[in-house]
Amino acid sequence: MSAEHAIVVDGVTKEFLIRQSGTMTLKSAVIERFMGRKRYQRTLLALDSVSFSVRKGETLGIIGANGAGKSTLLSLITGTMLPSAGTIRSSGSVSSLLELGAGFHPDLTGRENVFLYGAIMGLTREQMKQRFDAIVAFAELSDFIDQPVKHYSSGMYVRLGFAVAVEVNPDILLVDEVLAVGDESFQRKCIAKMEEFRREGRTMLIISHDIPTIQAISDRILFLDHGKVAGLGDPSEITEGYRSASRSKLAKSSEREWGSGEITIQDVTIRGGDGPAEDFSFGDEMVIDIAYEAKEPVARPVFGVAIKDVKGATMFGTNTQIEGTTIERVEGKGRIAVRFDNLALAGGTYLISLSVHSEDHRTNYHRVDNRYPISIQAPKSFEGVHLSTEWKVQK
Repeated sequence: MSAEHAIVVDGVTKEFLIRQSGTMTLKSAVIERFMGRKRYQRTLLALDSVSFSVRKGETLGIIGANGAGKSTLLSLITGTMLPSAGTIRSSGSVSSLLELGAGFHPDLTGRENVFLYGAIMGLTREQMKQRFDAIVAFAELSDFIDQPVKHYSSGMYVRLGFAVAVEVNPDILLVDEVLAVGDESFQRKCIAKMEEFRREGRTMLIISHDIPTIQAISDRILFLDHGKVAGLGDPSEITEGYRSASRSKLAKSSEREWGSGEITIQDVTIRGGDGPAEDFSFGDEMVIDIAYEAKEPVARPVFGVAIKDVKGATMFGTNTQIEGTTIERVEGKGRIAVRFDNLALAGGTYLISLSVHSEDHRTNYHRVDNRYPISIQAPKSFEGVHLSTEWKVQK
């Protein structure tokens, strides 16, 4: 391990043995014990040959879907778990906030848990006394510090846990989803403290589903997918790869396709101002090019498009009939395009559906629902589509 590295993870694999629920009979227990038949167990591969290193003073963000192995990785680095294979080496003291209330004894007060955590970190009681006031002030728990933590809310738990984790002045700080709990004011305090740690040259590993925030505070980002390294590097590039993978999974899980087949949608290209695109900003232009094929002559077909949010609610839908565009006849291969001048939608992920049906709406020649994902970045927060409004307080 070189002097410039704080953490080196080399070929780490972690397997969990999962025992199936249900009562084991005496016969099955004998078979399992003496004949080696593990009828009631299966193996879960949480991490698969993961390798990377973290430089001293670097902030590494870790992203991935639920179940990707992020929390398992931090638990291995902090030493609360052991890897099934591979090695993990670290240089310096490690402080962690891995899950809500981790390391706290529910029957002890907040004050007692602070000193207990300090002892686990190897600090003397006198050293913790010197840090105690700063911990309580950061957590904003002066009125509750002598109450048992089992009576704390989730926000109080995480405030105290984060305050203790950062005030013991670790060389390496591991944080798992602290930004997901607590109010906006506390989240700002956490981010400010992390920025302070960066300026002091401390090493941090941070898990979060808040992609804009983790992108802003990280030097590099590690993308885990089903226990494997799917990407490691520049925050903008890695988060874009993660968003693209997430959109594809979302579309695949909700996609539907059917139709009578007289006309079929062969190929679709979604374009922005600079060519094919999946990411757009509020107000951008979007063009959807549709290549189709009619196996036989079809009179007056109607082409349609719909944009839905991730919950399945239709944000906008229209077709050539509604827009007054009459297509007298199609035969063989052809192309049609629909252009959106202004994507006035809230920030988020959307799924585009396309269809072609008869003029009387009785026959769906081809319909593809939720196949084409796009994402939109909006400068301000609102829901649905953007409508210009003006508020006036009446006297």
